[in-house]
Amino acid sequence: MEVVYFAGGCLWGVQAFIKTLPGVTLTEAGRANGTSHTLNGDYDGYAECVKTEFDPTVVSLSELMGYFFEIIDPYSLNKQGQDVGEKYRTGVYSEKPEHLKEAKVFLNKRNDYDRIVVEVLPLTNYVRSAEEHQDRLTRCPDDYCHIPEEILSKYKR
Repeated sequence: MEVVYFAGGCLWGVQAFIKTLPGVTLTEAGRANGTSHTLNGDYDGYAECVKTEFDPTVVSLSELMGYFFEIIDPYSLNKQGQDVGEKYRTGVYSEKPEHLKEAKVFLNKRNDYDRIVVEVLPLTNYVRSAEEHQDRLTRCPDDYCHIPEEILSKYKR
């Protein structure tokens, strides 16, 4: 199994979507690339993200990125849906240089590459979100989500 971290606005919807994708074996709500090592206080530069474990024999990172681009606005800086602020920025983070390279190749193949504001960076820090945020939309399906329901339900297993 391999692990990558996707930031795409409010993590509730991102996790609800990603966990339905083929080859995804585990998801976890969290925060990536901040400056502290705790959930106490402000976001300290963190992006809301979903830790995504996947089986590369079933799905490639490029394929996961294709799915990810169905639920984000890749041209919107620090904003997805009604969620505004640095913590809602879009990004792909990994501890593996080959993942970052593959993500950049995916972006470079797009004809709108020069307009895309999705970060592709090494993972420098990760903190798991509180239990109340794990699988939030599964437990509370009427909570706010910036991703349209028809997209959320598209790949449900």
